Amino acid sequence: MERPKFPKRVVITGGMPYGSKELHFGHIGGVFVHADVFARFMKDRIGEDNVIFVSGTDCYGSPIVEKYRTLTSAGEFDGTIVDFVKKNHDSQCETLDNYLIGLSLFGASAFGIGGEAHAELSREVFQKLLGSGALSVLSTKQFYDEERGTFLNGRQVVGRCPINGCKSEQAYADECSLGHQYFPEELIAPVSTLSGKPPVLKEVKNWYLDIEKFAPYLKELVGKWEKNPQVRAFLTNVCKESLTKPTLYTKTENKPAADDILARSGLKYVCEVDEQKNNCKVEFDKLSDREAACDLLSKGGIRFRTGKTLVPFRISGNIEWGVKIPDSGDMKDLTYWVWPESLWAPISFTKAYLKKVGKPKDEWRNWWCNDDAGVYQFIGEDNIYFYALAEGALFEALNHDGDWNIKMPTIVPNKHILFFNAKASSSGKIKPPMAQELLTHYSAEQLRAHFFGLGLGSASVPFQPKPYNPTPTNQGDPVYKEWSMFTNFLNRAVRTLFYSFQKYNNGDNTLPNVAVSDEIKRYCEEQIVRYENRMYRFEFADVMTELEEFFKYINKTLSERMSAIQNEFDESKFKQTVIDGLHLIKTATVLSHPIAPTSTENVREYLGLTAEQLYSWDNIFMSVGDIVGGGHKLKFLEPKTDFFTRPAWQYNK
Repeated sequence: MERPKFPKRVVITGGMPYGSKELHFGHIGGVFVHADVFARFMKDRIGEDNVIFVSGTDCYGSPIVEKYRTLTSAGEFDGTIVDFVKKNHDSQCETLDNYLIGLSLFGASAFGIGGEAHAELSREVFQKLLGSGALSVLSTKQFYDEERGTFLNGRQVVGRCPINGCKSEQAYADECSLGHQYFPEELIAPVSTLSGKPPVLKEVKNWYLDIEKFAPYLKELVGKWEKNPQVRAFLTNVCKESLTKPTLYTKTENKPAADDILARSGLKYVCEVDEQKNNCKVEFDKLSDREAACDLLSKGGIRFRTGKTLVPFRISGNIEWGVKIPDSGDMKDLTYWVWPESLWAPISFTKAYLKKVGKPKDEWRNWWCNDDAGVYQFIGEDNIYFYALAEGALFEALNHDGDWNIKMPTIVPNKHILFFNAKASSSGKIKPPMAQELLTHYSAEQLRAHFFGLGLGSASVPFQPKPYNPTPTNQGDPVYKEWSMFTNFLNRAVRTLFYSFQKYNNGDNTLPNVAVSDEIKRYCEEQIVRYENRMYRFEFADVMTELEEFFKYINKTLSERMSAIQNEFDESKFKQTVIDGLHLIKTATVLSHPIAPTSTENVREYLGLTAEQLYSWDNIFMSVGDIVGGGHKLKFLEPKTDFFTRPAWQYNK
């Protein structure tokens, strides 16, 4: 296998959790563990100083405002909205630390060094977007609660998603829980969460980014992604669903009346009838034509659903809790809608981190704009539209004057991590366990190994922790499975090597001056390159499968060789077994380091190597003797010492 090529420096980002809550298991298991393992791998692979891993609390937006309003109204929280977000941010930081998520910076978009950088960058972004000609002012409709006498933010309106075929459990003013975008007037059966009554629609003006203008660029971008082995196929499939002409769907029996209305309008359209689905697909060349048709059909009493397409990306809003947009003309006192500002927040956090470590103000360009750098964004699949299409159009608009030249990141989406067989969401019917709570049942490394091996890169997979199973059985806990390969095979192999070496070498822990056999050296090289390619393509479940086979091979090889030596001691075979076994364990430890950063440190200590000597991929193909020279000593291993362990309380279950 050929070795993949990586950028010289990389930024890795994890999806930003809302500042309205603690982290539930989906945040950790669905995004952060995968991002962290890849970040740790890249630090080993290209050098720690060449990797920045950032994320942060998404402090603004209507979900935070609505949760804060609800809690304060009920007397369950006393303080400002900043206090509320800060409390949740601190909780998120603690949980991430407890899961060994090694972020360079976990910032906050509303306060601290991250908030300062974000406010500054947000002002620059608006000026660049305005200068690009990509922004326009649109007069659109916003929901208004007549009983309360107030405009409603996005999460203060709930209804049914208008997108054809959508299975979202909840839809809000202009997006549903699955990330579908639509105009507020398209929402089906809207209800105000403030009064419980249907709101009315009133005209408001906002800034919008016309994504439709960027359709040719986005189609070209998606075409490149289809040929890129680092881009997951379902990402491009989701993108292509929105890179289609504007459409609407109505029942077949409505076709004569719809044809009559549309024919008199003069709009150009194409209608296809699907007899099996009993519906008509009506396709338009322009979004404005479809919206005009929707208005006419609504007035004509004809029910319909719209299809996915590129819609104008709202930049501004009128809720007070948000990043302020500079006043321009008669557009005053507006704040950013949370989604666009969250797309450049990772750049803000990169700038904040670089400032924190004393780098120049423009150093961020070396990480986001240079051809020899790369950015990897780990997200959930519901956010593909924003991070792929909206972000693609946004960055292209920001690059119009050739000043920034921001490179489009590689998007790494994961499928849903289910709770047993249902999608878990803090805003849905199935409430997920909090991530911190899980640590009372499992160790962080157990959960890291389990989440990393679930295979979310290709399918939605259930998380089935036995303590939460409503119908428990006598079978083992599925969460133990992946970590068991470390405790059952790799741990045993390391113990076998150390104890046998100490037993037959008369207490002298100096390594024999023997070269690794060609067979073992070649076997390790194959494992290394295969692992490297799997990581490059984000095939994380396959990484775990192949590591398990590697650990079994190491354990079997050492057990058989040491058993033969015990039956008939041969000094030359003993020395060769020690050196071969040490090379196998050294290789396995390096490959395990991103997944199990604490336990591999236990092995490193007894190998007597520094972190740089062991984990750096500059030494990945070298034996311990090649790295440190002759006369190297291993640390004495005391009896009953383990390297990869389970929490003590689990042995009683």
